[in-house]
Amino acid sequence: MTRSTTRRWTLATALALTAGVAVVLTPTTSSAAPATAPATAEQARQAVADTGQQLAQVGEEVNQAAAAADQQQVAATAAAAAATQAQAQLDALEPELRAIAQTGYVGTTRGRLAAFLTSGSADDLIQQMNTLDQLASHADAIVAQATAARTAADEAQQAADDAAAAAAAAAADLESQKAQLRDELAGYQADLARLSADDQVRVQTVLAGPEVTASPAPAPTAAAGVAVQTALAQVGDMYGVGASGPDTFDCSGLTMYAYAAAGVTLPHSSRAQSTMGVAVSRAELEPGDLVFFYSPVSHVGIYIGNGQMVHASVTGKPVAVTSVDKAGYVGARRVTA
Repeated sequence: MTRSTTRRWTLATALALTAGVAVVLTPTTSSAAPATAPATAEQARQAVADTGQQLAQVGEEVNQAAAAADQQQVAATAAAAAATQAQAQLDALEPELRAIAQTGYVGTTRGRLAAFLTSGSADDLIQQMNTLDQLASHADAIVAQATAARTAADEAQQAADDAAAAAAAAAADLESQKAQLRDELAGYQADLARLSADDQVRVQTVLAGPEVTASPAPAPTAAAGVAVQTALAQVGDMYGVGASGPDTFDCSGLTMYAYAAAGVTLPHSSRAQSTMGVAVSRAELEPGDLVFFYSPVSHVGIYIGNGQMVHASVTGKPVAVTSVDKAGYVGARRVTA
């Protein structure tokens, strides 16, 4: 039984218990440990919230895997182009190599003997010898150049093959993680649906933070201001795993989209975004700062001032403005000067 299957069974049991389903555990011996007390509604809500947090982490891992796969493909394309160029340089030397092969006596004893036998004078002999030496020197240079070109072409082709294999492996890993994400998403949605409507709201509030009426403060820079306003314009758009707009977003997709409008390029990964710019403390937060949650980082929002942030939080919930002081806060970064 896999970890995911075990977690799903445990959670389903907890939800069944909170719904009032009787579960009878019969000990096999008199020394068996007592049965675990029935799960409470609070425990069931917490279990679903934990799953939602795990889902966010898996989603961001998929974003990172997608970025890695893209980088590997770019590297593979560049390596293939280099291999093609190296082979073209080798091919360009082929006519001269054929000519050298066809004049096989150049630089040989037989070539020099022929020059001696056919020369009409000492001056003529010297001239023919000099010509032979020049031809031999040229031939040696061409052969050396061709040898180097062959080595470069072979190495470039090997690099291209290795890069193509790495790109294929990255693509396969991405598909595997996408499949895991689909399973986790389906499990979360099923678990959430088993809760009452009130409990569903409680779970989403735990994951997203309490919603507030937006009251953004003036941004310190023009770019930060554009990012904040762009993000706020998406309030009400639905959360979508791996989405980056224009109408559906995940957390890092929203921040990437908002800052793209301000001319700032961010990667589609909350963890990667958490390494950009400069760190700022909670007390130093300014509108436009990126705020991060959980360890390792798996969620990001944009601070808008007055203790508020805008973010795409969890599947089933639209982009919203909430308090920045929600569970899991780990730090902030400023990506504009």
